Amino acid sequence: MARGGDAHRPPPPHRGEYETAEEADRVARVVLALLGAHLVGTFRAELAARLPEVYALILLNPLQAAEPLSPERFVRATAAWIEGATEETALWDIGAVLSTTAAAAGDVLIREVLIQLPPGYDLLFGQAELRRPEPAAA
Repeated sequence: MARGGDAHRPPPPHRGEYETAEEADRVARVVLALLGAHLVGTFRAELAARLPEVYALILLNPLQAAEPLSPERFVRATAAWIEGATEETALWDIGAVLSTTAAAAGDVLIREVLIQLPPGYDLLFGQAELRRPEPAAA
């Protein structure tokens, strides 16, 4: 995504490093709206309760998803919704938003949230150590 007019500038190396508050807000809104479409019930409400009100409302009133998006499709959808984004920059944006969300939520709630999502979202949340165990081979 073009940041500050330089289309070739690499994405921010750490979460929260956006040139303007408006850019960070726009990214957070897109990622949380897409995430909210995949969460249901009390876990979505519990997660929303740990976010600032403006983002909680987005999570509680999400876009409607016809089917769960794989992590790869989530990245592509995010890139499509953020003006000027590529899949690479969208991945950085997702990591910034979801790792911040995970930190606010705590490990117990994030484990419950990850259960509702297709495999691979743990990496988007920066939670590789919380990855679901693989089924035992028969």
